[in-house]
Amino acid sequence: MLSRIRADRQIQGIICIILGAWALSTQDVVIKWMSGTYPLHEIVLARASIAMTLTLVVVHFESGLGGLKTRHLMPLIGRGLLLVVANMSYFLALATMQLAEAMAIFFIGPLFITILSVPFLGEKVGPVRWCAVIMGLAGVIVMLRPGDGVIQVIALLPVLAAFCYASMQIITRRIGITYKASTLAFYIHFTFVIASGTIGLALGDGRFAGSSNPSLEFLFRAWVMPSQQDALLMLLCGSLAAIGGYMISQAYRLAEATSIAPFEYSALPLAIIWGIVIWGDWPDLVSVAGILLIVGGGLFVFYRESIKGRQVAVRKAEVQPDR
Repeated sequence: MLSRIRADRQIQGIICIILGAWALSTQDVVIKWMSGTYPLHEIVLARASIAMTLTLVVVHFESGLGGLKTRHLMPLIGRGLLLVVANMSYFLALATMQLAEAMAIFFIGPLFITILSVPFLGEKVGPVRWCAVIMGLAGVIVMLRPGDGVIQVIALLPVLAAFCYASMQIITRRIGITYKASTLAFYIHFTFVIASGTIGLALGDGRFAGSSNPSLEFLFRAWVMPSQQDALLMLLCGSLAAIGGYMISQAYRLAEATSIAPFEYSALPLAIIWGIVIWGDWPDLVSVAGILLIVGGGLFVFYRESIKGRQVAVRKAEVQPDR
């Protein structure tokens, strides 16, 4: 009976992670589409405000607003700030890079988690997993295209995003907070509202705008009153962020991370399809090689984590006394 319940939760977790990854991938399309017209802080503020409102509704029905009370506010805000830096770095990259390339580089997050788990969690990483990490990092170097004479500096933004995302996950594992998915999502969106609002007050007049670089212009562009159509796109963006954030948090609550995390990569082929259909961005051979190295390294890390988890479970079972 217990194994059946665990299997059901595993299936539910896989479904949630796929739906969440697809929702966030579609959100990325909307943000990239609007990056040539509106400033980043305006899009993020609208997105976070809508997502936070929708999440509050879910919190109300799940546990009541009293479920938002916590004695561990600072770790929750710290997680939120790391995700703010991660998302904004990634969104800035979208203004210049192909969607699939930016997403692929962002997926080195699991490799950074492996690296950071050594000094901050005291975990031991064997030579096989280190080889997987090196393989993924080699994929990033390939996508930076140093052979072209100059390294694509803009491609370092998804690297920064992945590092901050990994740091956020390390904090979560370190403090071991057990909140409902809606509560975790609310504090993320709340932090985004505060951060993007502050950036808007500082940069919203557009005094630093005028750069020829699409990413810098996306950051410094003046606040623009959205048209009715674009307001609907921002509503869609916020709704997708709420759905994606909730589904991914729910997935990691329902099932083991090593079992469901590889399904986050399902967003990558979807991003390639979006890029081809909307912008005509076909990945070249260099991009494909880099993507395969990054995804291969990430998936192998997940595989080794699952093997290690099963070995620990077997050892624990072996030392249990007979009943």
